[in-house]
Amino acid sequence: MRYDKRVDWDARPRWRLSRGATIALGPGKADLLEAIDRTGSISAGARELGMSYRRAWLLVDTMNRSFLRPPVATSRWRREGAWLTPEGRTILELYRGLQARSVLTGRPLLAALRKLLKPARQARARRQAARSRPRAV
Repeated sequence: MRYDKRVDWDARPRWRLSRGATIALGPGKADLLEAIDRTGSISAGARELGMSYRRAWLLVDTMNRSFLRPPVATSRWRREGAWLTPEGRTILELYRGLQARSVLTGRPLLAALRKLLKPARQARARRQAARSRPRAV
């Protein structure tokens, strides 16, 4: 696995609510909920995220089966699309809040971890120093 030496290190919380192999909610499903909310349909939300309709539909089905009340509602008539239920909006709001608080709470620990990583400018400075050294003949 390669990494880009020019970009500084980044950290993102990736919470998943799961039971066994079933993931009720995670970062990708939260992104799908937002896309469905923006576009008003599962297929348009899937397109926006670069995934197939079938994949999106399976993710929505898993979410709808996992929660007490389904986060996504669909119309019986195809052309009327899909939307987040009030529970779906609450689920998404709580999940995004969990992510945000994780970042805030983890800042001191993350700062300590970052001190142990090679910074991007150090790698760049080393390359520049190597280029400026006189070559042995």
